[in-house]
Amino acid sequence: MLVITRRLNQSIIIDGQIEVVVTGVTKDGVRLGITAPREMEIHRREVFETIAEANRQATLNSTRNAAAALLRAKLIKPKQPK
Repeated sequence: MLVITRRLNQSIIIDGQIEVVVTGVTKDGVRLGITAPREMEIHRREVFETIAEANRQATLNSTRNAAAALLRAKLIKPKQPK
């Protein structure tokens, strides 16, 4: 982890595309302004973790449904015409 000190209105640049600016400092925390390309997603960690967990659950459910459908297809043989 890189740890640096920045003061009010100072910034850092990430990968030549993202600028993070210190916009405010109070006893409760630091306010950051972020400038990044529109197509880049930026989330607070707790929001990112919620999205990631929802994606994991969706993938797990999709895999289970596909496996169940495959098993049903193998177990239930189509009726032969008479």
